[in-house]
Amino acid sequence: MFEMGARLKQLRIKKMLSQGQLAERLGITRSAVCAYEAGTRYPSLDMLIKLAQSFNVSTDFLLGIEKIQSLDVKKLTPNQLMIINDLILEFSNLKTPRC
Repeated sequence: MFEMGARLKQLRIKKMLSQGQLAERLGITRSAVCAYEAGTRYPSLDMLIKLAQSFNVSTDFLLGIEKIQSLDVKKLTPNQLMIINDLILEFSNLKTPRC
């Protein structure tokens, strides 16, 4: 479970949130967030789901079951998906021209 705390802290910092700001968003105390990150306390199932939704990651990623962070693209338009795909291809140097 330590991995969950480390991942939570990493995601929080990546979003440039303080522990207090995250706690406020979730309706919990800053000390609860601190304890989750330190691995001295574990979130309830409901809170785990809220945390995952807050950071747009899966609960499996938060828990360390999934090693790779994935993106939820369900709400993107076809054009937005095409742009994301082009960016991925560009960064992987596999870019091929679109028809």
